[in-house]
This record gives sequence, C-alpha cells and structure tokens, in this order.
Amino acid sequence: MKRLIKWLIIVSLLFIALVGYGVYWAFFDMNRLPTGEFLTEETSPDGKYTLKAYVTNGGATTSYSIRGELVFNERNNKTKNIYWNYREDSANITWTDNDTVVINGHKLDVPNEKFDFRNES
Repeated sequence: MKRLIKWLIIVSLLFIALVGYGVYWAFFDMNRLPTGEFLTEETSPDGKYTLKAYVTNGGATTSYSIRGELVFNERNNKTKNIYWNYREDSANITWTDNDTVVINGHKLDVPNEKFDFRNES
C-alpha cells in the first residue's frame, strides 16, 4: 500500500511539472515570440552587442508590440530575445555603457537581464 501511495505521488508530481512547463512554453517562453518587422538597431559602445528592435502587429484584436533582440557580435551573431512590451509601436534605444541599454525607459544589464511585460505585476 505504501508503494502505491509513493508511486501515485511521484506520478502526480511529474504530471504537474509537465503541465507547468507546457504552460510556460506556450505562453511565456521568449524564444517563441513573433518575428515582427525590423524597426531600428543600436550597437553598444564597445561593439560587443547590437540591439535590434522589431514591431509586431497582433491583428485587429491586439495592439502593436516591440521585441528587442540582442545580437552577440563576437559570437557568430547569436541572438537572444531580451525585450517584449505590449502597446508600443516605436523603440527608443540608448546604450548608457558597454553592458547597459535602455529601451523605451526600461534599463537592462545585458546579456542576463530581460524585460517581458507578461511577467510584470
């Protein structure tokens, strides 16, 4: 009986973890953002990074959004989405130093920080 209870607990926890990951993947994973149309780009003062901004049109029922893509210029131009904000149709990008960028008033330390409106409270 104890084995059955342990087995049921393990299976239940695995199921909950799988559902949780599925929700994250479907609704919050920044790698699944729409591509959008190129808007503008700015390169960091040392040339290590380039931040490219894209505007996406969600159609008749949603507003425009801005996606910010960080390009690693020294690593074969690998990219990483670091900015996603709803109800914006332009991007004002300013580098304050080699590792700090301000996008539409949101300050990010690259390459590790991200801004995603879906995670803001």
